[in-house]
Amino acid sequence: MKLAKRVSTLAPSSTLAITAKAKALKEAGHDVIGLGAGEPDFNTPDYIIEAAVKSMQEGHTKYTPSGGLPALKSSIINKFKEDQGITYSPNEVVVASGAKHALYLLFQAILNPEDEVIIPTPYWVSYPEQVKLAEGTPIYVEGFESNDFKITKEQLESAITEKTKAFILNSPSNPTGSLYTEAELKELGDICLKHDILIVSDEIYEKLVYGEATHVSIAQLSEELKQQTIIINGVSKSHSMTGWRIGYAAGNAQIINSMTDLASHSTSNPTTMAQYGTIAAYNGQNEFVEMMRVAFEERLNVVYDQLVQIPGVSCVKPKGAFYLFPNVKEAVRLNGFDDVDEWVEKILEVEKVALVPGSGFGAPDNVRLSYATSLDQIQEALTRIERFIKNNMQA
Repeated sequence: MKLAKRVSTLAPSSTLAITAKAKALKEAGHDVIGLGAGEPDFNTPDYIIEAAVKSMQEGHTKYTPSGGLPALKSSIINKFKEDQGITYSPNEVVVASGAKHALYLLFQAILNPEDEVIIPTPYWVSYPEQVKLAEGTPIYVEGFESNDFKITKEQLESAITEKTKAFILNSPSNPTGSLYTEAELKELGDICLKHDILIVSDEIYEKLVYGEATHVSIAQLSEELKQQTIIINGVSKSHSMTGWRIGYAAGNAQIINSMTDLASHSTSNPTTMAQYGTIAAYNGQNEFVEMMRVAFEERLNVVYDQLVQIPGVSCVKPKGAFYLFPNVKEAVRLNGFDDVDEWVEKILEVEKVALVPGSGFGAPDNVRLSYATSLDQIQEALTRIERFIKNNMQA
């Protein structure tokens, strides 16, 4: 059977591909260290699990409104008010089956064939694929390492055409951990307002920022920018609830209503008991979120210092998320490989360390390392990588 064009052009997820290879080696009995994880290594807090179990015991196992439980929308609205000082109404919020699903619904709702979406590189692997699935066209703008992988207002404006519909902003970023400052957001926001470009602000890592850095939402800078922005967020990273699949979008009521209608014909509603767990997450204790943030920051500071001592490796120190995104072009050259992808494959084969090649993120000279695993494991992985580089130096 001939498949639809929309799926024939999809690029497979590089993160899932490397994870599958690492899993196969583990199952074959090898001592594999996987640094591809895009999820916290902490379990979901007990109070959230207990709330979900209680909801099921009380009979909350039926359909909910497609856009989410009113009580959950209320919790999300309160979260925005407390964290960013932004006020939304219930018709400006839609709950989805994960932040990824919220993004998918958004692009399906706003894009027509040939509409362009500006995507800074490096990017999260699903952005361009979701744009293409909605028959849009990804337009890439390179975030240079010299600017912490962030794009400038001049770069943004030069990429805008009459077909530009939206601009994706991911801060803190996956895969780089870069974080835009308030001043930088204001400059980018002014360009979007000038050209009437919708801002898609993916803030899923907002709670994971380090050092003196602080997260600022572009939507909180002015009422005009709030109206121009759709915020995407969820509890996957902040509360270690990746498998619960609860995300949401907030912004323009007309767009949110269209996303809700789309959800009603695809998923019906987000999983009911997961919604009750999310209510508990947002209405309950915050100690867990801070504990996890502190643990990630401690790991970052230790492993970053070890990483930059490895021959042929350089790295911009991230300010958020839980990834390192080192440039390994020189290490690849020292080892005599043609490209990073081949080098990563060989490290997995020889040293049993799973890295994610940067090609899937639009940055072929880099690799992504997740430090969402134990410090001992990360340090051992870096020791193996250094050993591989030194043992395979070309004359």
